[in-house]
Amino acid sequence: MSRFIFPAWTNQLRTLIPVLLLGGGVYLVVLVAWGASPETTDVGYQPVQPVPYSHALHAGDLGIDCRYCHTSVEDSSNANLPPTQTCMNCHARVRTESVKQVVVQDSYATGLPIEWMRVHDLPDYAYFDHSSMVNQGVGCVECHGRVDRMDEVWQHEPLSMSWCLDCHRDPGPQLRPVDEVTNMAWQPREDREALGEEIVRLHNISPPEDCASCHR
Repeated sequence: MSRFIFPAWTNQLRTLIPVLLLGGGVYLVVLVAWGASPETTDVGYQPVQPVPYSHALHAGDLGIDCRYCHTSVEDSSNANLPPTQTCMNCHARVRTESVKQVVVQDSYATGLPIEWMRVHDLPDYAYFDHSSMVNQGVGCVECHGRVDRMDEVWQHEPLSMSWCLDCHRDPGPQLRPVDEVTNMAWQPREDREALGEEIVRLHNISPPEDCASCHR
């Protein structure tokens, strides 16, 4: 009676399989630990910035529109960090002697960018498109909170998958007129629920809930 005999190279699997299992386990632990780290999910995360820039002063008291610094939010998936030139548009003449401007002035003189610390930093395995949100009427405040009241920006929402899905399943309460997306003090004059339903109908908004839309 003949018997089935595996090729000789399969003997290597006896040592390879345990290595793969162990490596896969380590990779999974690291992935979960990093993906659930304070930098990506914790409400209240507030890194120290190289320049003590106050959003409460600039966006709040002075009323500077979010898009003056974050110019790509309407056209790109990313919300850009402003280049030093944006700061110098004003500070070439405003408070030039302030010690708070030293890092900005050095950056402008050397051409080296300021190393801003990103506060809202999603994991690479999660795809998010800013332009699709703001162009449909999702206000900045819905994800970032009242930045116009923050001296130092901190993470206001968990940015977790369940939090995102809650909005995708019922987007109406988060929607507003597109021309009000950067107005953090905006309040609807009419019923917010009815307004949200109207915007959903008007723009044919139907956010996806399948995995492939965000995990590409």
